[in-house]
Amino acid sequence: MVFAHDTDVALRTAADLVNTLLGERDTLVDTADLADFVARWEWTGRITGDAEELAEVRELRPRLAASWRAGSDEELVDLVNTLLREGEALPQVVNHGDYGWHVHATPPEAPLAVRMQVEAAMALVDVVRLGERSRLRVCAAQDCEHVLVDLSRNRSRRYCEGGCGNRLAAAAYRSRRT
Repeated sequence: MVFAHDTDVALRTAADLVNTLLGERDTLVDTADLADFVARWEWTGRITGDAEELAEVRELRPRLAASWRAGSDEELVDLVNTLLREGEALPQVVNHGDYGWHVHATPPEAPLAVRMQVEAAMALVDVVRLGERSRLRVCAAQDCEHVLVDLSRNRSRRYCEGGCGNRLAAAAYRSRRT
């Protein structure tokens, strides 16, 4: 395991959030989409589920996307520090759900977008500290912009979870058969 469980989940959640913005269509357009996202990633704490909360979460996406496109550790650190500072992060050890002891850096009553921002930033802190920035990738398919977190042991993951790897493998197979 490269990262602690909570870091792993926070990174995958952040990538999934970023990917709602990228690609052929926006998949976070209404409060029902937000409710589905929150349920899928098991967010806890205050969740209003209203249009204002949706707008705040939508505004967070390009800020998190910049983390995947950072050109250097220093650029990523600047982005992370800004996210932490603006989110007024105050790390605390908590225990809930199936995570065991882990770190939250915002109170449960903080706005959802702020909690998402700070959770992602805290996970990115681990990425920087462990020298694992190369695990933050953009899908290798030329027609895809989705981001991914390569959590494979041998750092071989190249494609997003949108089926790009299968699609390209099938196309290569078809071209070899003709």
